[in-house]
Amino acid sequence: MSSRSREYDFMVEPVARLIEEFSRLPGIGPKTASRLTFFLLRADAEQAQALAEAITAMKTHVTLCTRCFNITVGDLCPICVDPTRDQSKICVVEDPLDVLAIERSGVYRGLYHVLHGHLAPLDGIYREHLKIDALLDRVRSEPVTEVILATNPNTEGEATAFLIHRELTPLGVRITRLARGLPTGGDLEWADAETLGSALEGRREL
Repeated sequence: MSSRSREYDFMVEPVARLIEEFSRLPGIGPKTASRLTFFLLRADAEQAQALAEAITAMKTHVTLCTRCFNITVGDLCPICVDPTRDQSKICVVEDPLDVLAIERSGVYRGLYHVLHGHLAPLDGIYREHLKIDALLDRVRSEPVTEVILATNPNTEGEATAFLIHRELTPLGVRITRLARGLPTGGDLEWADAETLGSALEGRREL
């Protein structure tokens, strides 16, 4: 039995279990986990059931776009099938949450490519664990004229951008990087829309 389970020994098992599961989520501490659990305990059965069904449906139906690796419920994501998007630009990001952040800025109308991580050798994440080969294939086969490297402005993100830049250079495509309006060491998902939009508009050549 875990230490957290022992902490909630005085509670009935279903309540203690839900608190423990909520506590596993990022940014959710024991107090917040307890509040969420007791909110659901007081809520109507329909509300709790709707939450459970939404989680199950997400895990059952959501998959990765076969083109850009963003989240989708079909073969291609809504952005990839949108004929109004600029097919000549690909914005490379680390996670699907970064796509959401950039879309909120309202500035960018091109396509995306989601790496699903960044280089982190100490954590066992190397080039082969990222969607870099798929990006190179897209640049070779699609009418791409610019690749925007929008990895996070931290050590891992910069190392990932450097590697991708090195591998893209022989393909002759224009390579740009987000402007330095973003705080060093931060994550794109936490940047406000105005700052992120300015970083996109002021992107620099690499």
